Amino acid sequence: MNLKLKIWRQKGPKAEGKMVEYPVNDVSPDMSFLEMLDVLNDHLVEKGDEPVAFEHDCREGICGSCSLYINGEPHGPGRGITTCQLHMRSFKEGETVYIEPWRAKAFPIIKDLVTDRSAFDRIVQSGGFISVNTGSPVDANAIPIRKESADEAFDAATCIGCGACVASCKNASAMLFVSAKVSHLSLLPQGQPQAKERVLAMVAQMDAEGFGNCTNTQACEVECPKGISIEHIARMNREYLGAAISYSPPKATVGGD
Repeated sequence: MNLKLKIWRQKGPKAEGKMVEYPVNDVSPDMSFLEMLDVLNDHLVEKGDEPVAFEHDCREGICGSCSLYINGEPHGPGRGITTCQLHMRSFKEGETVYIEPWRAKAFPIIKDLVTDRSAFDRIVQSGGFISVNTGSPVDANAIPIRKESADEAFDAATCIGCGACVASCKNASAMLFVSAKVSHLSLLPQGQPQAKERVLAMVAQMDAEGFGNCTNTQACEVECPKGISIEHIARMNREYLGAAISYSPPKATVGGD
């Protein structure tokens, strides 16, 4: 299979970028998309050219670091997959394939196809954790949890933070990501003591990072490789409204003697 690649090249965060065309020949339909990029980079290095910078790690659809915008779609054609799970049989002989990084103010480009998604890390650090002392470990069945709640929490926890929701949204909204992180903790008893504090802190950090607002186009749900439902956004909005009305932060106390 012979293809024509048009890849975004950018030397640094403040440098001007442009699309550069590269032909690739004898591509096996059984190659993954990242393997095809590895082959391209081998050819570039052999010619003395600089290879294309792109991110990857597990190559099993678990870590989300391989995120690319391919032919106008996050993670390319297909549903429920990441870029590393995309195979070249999804493309046709002689096709022109456009490859770009995520496009969002909160995801600045580092180099070529690599973007800085540390904004997601800061959102999680602001409240996506449990710090309440729950005591010593107890038997797994000691705290009754409704199966429906456990299933929903598990579904939300499958979010890998790839950023496809942001890349697919016309507003570059991170609501699906944040709502998944809020849901998978607030649905379980261990996360409920800090639920109000958590949702307020994470939404505030999301806004501070420069992500846009949700306008319910549902593109995020369609492009999410883990199929996270926008129902989590509705739940987060309800929790946020309730917390904004009723939550009072604990008052600082001054030590006595």
